[in-house]
Amino acid sequence: MTTLLISSAGLIASTLLLAWLISLPLKDVSIIDILWGPGFVLVAWAAVLLSDAPSATAAGTAPSRWLLPLLATVWGVRLGGYLAWRKIGEPEDRRYAEMRKKRGRAFWWQSLFIVFLLQGVAMWVISLPLQFGIARAQPGWHWSHAVGIMLWTVGLIFEAGGDWQLARFLSRPDSQGRVLDRGLWRYTRHPNYFGDSCIWWGMSLVAVAGHPPDFWWLLICPLLMTALLLWFSGVLLLEQSLPERRPAYADYIRRTSAFFPWPPRPHA
Repeated sequence: MTTLLISSAGLIASTLLLAWLISLPLKDVSIIDILWGPGFVLVAWAAVLLSDAPSATAAGTAPSRWLLPLLATVWGVRLGGYLAWRKIGEPEDRRYAEMRKKRGRAFWWQSLFIVFLLQGVAMWVISLPLQFGIARAQPGWHWSHAVGIMLWTVGLIFEAGGDWQLARFLSRPDSQGRVLDRGLWRYTRHPNYFGDSCIWWGMSLVAVAGHPPDFWWLLICPLLMTALLLWFSGVLLLEQSLPERRPAYADYIRRTSAFFPWPPRPHA
């Protein structure tokens, strides 16, 4: 297991180092967002290839061993493809552009640590359920397989559905300055973030399936992911500037749940 953990750290580090080198001539570090999902796909399949012999012999009877890379691949490829499509022809994301402006000429090398390395550490920690779940997959089906798959499915519906609805809304000429408050966005201001959280809780439950309670410390990882989405790189960060760019967003905040889907509050 130690070999796998070290190898996955090296794989993540080398991938993000290459991405950082590519970002320098582009002057655009927001390309890292495209790699977020596919990075977990690489880690999942590395775990399949590098798992030790005892786990490998149980491949045919241990559902988590093939379920986890499959679930991670569907999620990661879809997310990476969507973000790549949305990135075409667009400048550096305003969050990184503001960071670049604030830090000046030193940003080119600082970005390796405060953007790429930081996200690499987060990726390695959050991927621990994938690594342990694949390498230590237990034989037989368990209740947490079913609950995990259901949560993952709900998450994919919210994340992919929210992205699709937002893309359609932004493609309309009259969307400038307006707020999307229909479909999934009627019940949560961030259906994609809520969906992402559900996906990680789902995959983590699949990872711990069949294991004793002392293995369930891995659920700290989806808890960390949810915290990041709520208070760091997700809801809180995004909503710092949205009310300024879209005046109707303040009213949207008042009547719509920030994260968990809930019927909207009535107008005052």
